[in-house]
Amino acid sequence: MERTSSIRRKTLARQHKGEVMIAGEQLRLRLHDGKLIKDRRYHLRTYPNCFVAQELIDWLVSHKETPDRATAVCLLQHLMDHDIIHHVCDKRPVIKDAKLLYRFRKDDGTFPFNTEVKVFIWGQRLYGHITGILIGDKNSILKLREEHGVAYQRSFPGCQLIDWLLQNGEAESRRRGLELCRALQEHGIIQHVAKKHNFFDSGLLYQFCINFRRRRRLSELLNEGEQDVDEGVAVWTQEDNHPESPFVLRKSGPQGGNGAFLSGERKCALFCAFSTFLRTFTCEELLAPGSPFIKKVLTVMGDVLGWGFVVRGQAPCYVQAVDPGSPAAAAGVKVNTHSKYLKERH
Repeated sequence: MERTSSIRRKTLARQHKGEVMIAGEQLRLRLHDGKLIKDRRYHLRTYPNCFVAQELIDWLVSHKETPDRATAVCLLQHLMDHDIIHHVCDKRPVIKDAKLLYRFRKDDGTFPFNTEVKVFIWGQRLYGHITGILIGDKNSILKLREEHGVAYQRSFPGCQLIDWLLQNGEAESRRRGLELCRALQEHGIIQHVAKKHNFFDSGLLYQFCINFRRRRRLSELLNEGEQDVDEGVAVWTQEDNHPESPFVLRKSGPQGGNGAFLSGERKCALFCAFSTFLRTFTCEELLAPGSPFIKKVLTVMGDVLGWGFVVRGQAPCYVQAVDPGSPAAAAGVKVNTHSKYLKERH
């Protein structure tokens, strides 16, 4: 029992490390997009791709990522402790709320690609390939399945995951596939649906326990490490919430090169009628003079991750889900809001 608890704690620590890496990368992309990361001169020397700690703390507070400057400093220190950022000269192991230069290790090639990180990156790529197939597609291994009378969303039998690895050239043998899947479980990327079994090449059901696509709020990082070992950290949105879904509005990822450098302002305009409907309405009914619906145009300013809402239906469509803390939520988009049209523009 003590050994099992020790393994769970180790897995949870690795899982938290993964969450820190994801949140750090999302922050890095946003800072590049906002031009807070750039080449800077200090004492006649140019330091490429760095940021000023004081400026970043200002940004974190103004964007409500942290409630105050002290929390922002704790957050940045947390990123430093996990080798996400560092002082440009590696002379300061502690973050200071001052005009000091720091840099993301991914921007200068000093990120430590040890075995743990390599497993995490491989798991992230695997997650992208597997979840990129539409739920319900015959090629998708993620389905609603039952084990011992309990239904589990997005679950897959262990043997089917190994089959998938073999079919897609990720493993050269079932034995190697089993080793890779057990490494994913040990690093908190997949788990048995009831958290009762190790990974086996069998019909036992497993799930991804990290949602790599979810936008992280930075304040989560200071609390996740305190979770009980029996708690998971995965937070899922609706099953349609992935890039291949026709119901998702999301920015396309950069093509090649450094994914940090995205330019241009992208907006999504929605002509919305606000109400909770008991039946289906047509566009003509929604827009008819004297209709009892509140009509409003909302402009969502997309960020590096997208707009943060899911839409369904036709003529008119409706908002199925809104990510908390997303640009859509900030613009006032609500679940079940009906829209005449959605228009993306630069």
